[in-house]
Amino acid sequence: MIELQNVSFSIEEEGQRKDIIKDISLKLDNKFIAITGPNGSGKSTLAKLIMGLEKPSKGRIFFKGEDITDLSVSDRANTGMSFAFQQPVKFKGIKVFDLISLAAGRKLSIEQACEYLSEVGLCAMDYVKREVGSSLSGGELKRIEIAMMIARGTEMIILDEPEAGIDLWSFQNLVQVFRKMHDVSKSSILIISHQERILDIADKIIVLDEGRVGKIGTKDEILPDLLVASDTCEYYAV
Repeated sequence: MIELQNVSFSIEEEGQRKDIIKDISLKLDNKFIAITGPNGSGKSTLAKLIMGLEKPSKGRIFFKGEDITDLSVSDRANTGMSFAFQQPVKFKGIKVFDLISLAAGRKLSIEQACEYLSEVGLCAMDYVKREVGSSLSGGELKRIEIAMMIARGTEMIILDEPEAGIDLWSFQNLVQVFRKMHDVSKSSILIISHQERILDIADKIIVLDEGRVGKIGTKDEILPDLLVASDTCEYYAV
């Protein structure tokens, strides 16, 4: 569904070029793919390149066979892609129901909005009329954001380190949400993560190392080596 052809990305830092992504070619066609790697390996940058938040210095990106390299974020969203940031955006003065309806792109009933919230493990009637603001925890905001993505119904869902900044209880519940999405969703899912519990439910794991693809394989092929690495460094977490 997603294809990267010789994609590179560089920035200027203190007058010198710094290569972040280095000539990556990939086909992402599995239902549930996890991209992992050490801090600074280019994971989040790669996700942003796919969504159009950054533009490649070189190479082309295709979605469903269409060259989307020069498309804006909005245009990519219209082709069937959605993106969740590490830290969900807070919209003050707007209710959860309104966000779900906006994401769905159609007028929803309270019952329909509640169904989406229930899918991410929230007691729907407690949340649907609440305002999105300081009263919601990081974990609650994450799940509401995922409910919005489900309501939108895009063919490709991209989540950038969804475990960032949330407590253990919320993280454990999010893993269950991802497992359910994996089992029943018709969407392809791409998650940037270094958490073993997320990697363990992926169909395919891609390991980045210094801006290049280090390894690609199933969890049985990749996870054992990552767990060995975690004994000697803090790259991966359980």
